[in-house]
Amino acid sequence: MNLNFSAVMKGKLIIFSAPSGSGKTTIVKRLLQKEELNLEFSISACTRPQRDSEINGVDYYFLSKETFLEKIEKGEFVEWEEVYKDHYYGTLRSEIERIRSNGRNVIFDIDVEGGLNLKNIYEKEALAVFVMPPSLEELEKRLINRSLDESFNIKMRIEKARAELKYANRFDFILYNDDLERAVEKAEEIIRNFLRI
Repeated sequence: MNLNFSAVMKGKLIIFSAPSGSGKTTIVKRLLQKEELNLEFSISACTRPQRDSEINGVDYYFLSKETFLEKIEKGEFVEWEEVYKDHYYGTLRSEIERIRSNGRNVIFDIDVEGGLNLKNIYEKEALAVFVMPPSLEELEKRLINRSLDESFNIKMRIEKARAELKYANRFDFILYNDDLERAVEKAEEIIRNFLRI
């Protein structure tokens, strides 16, 4: 009997978490360009306002707070969190299953608590990588340069980052992002070892 293993095998989960401004989004975008890794991005749902450069269903699924809370009630999220007041973020079960059932590996760009929650649920099927910024000072500089937020939000993000850094050793790997090219190279190597390709 001839089996098509790519159709039978479910994809694995590759989780990238870090404090805001650590460079995880840039690293994930670079990894998505590497076709041999067979990655597809898991689009998170959120209730925060959509930025001008963002596209609904590409960057995030932008939901109202009411819709988000309804989906929580119905058990449609694998994990969710109120990251900042009234700013909910979560991973829809349907999004993960859609990607995995196609035999592709799911890659996540997700906050620290969400990343740990996913790792706890999927255990050996998931690889959890913490992206470590060079320093809190550098992180603050990056957030200011991005200038997407007011100074109040930057202060709030720095405080949150300080707390999130304490969770780094609970991840499978800590990836130091003091040099982007080196970090992307190392991330690819970690994923290849996990997927055994």
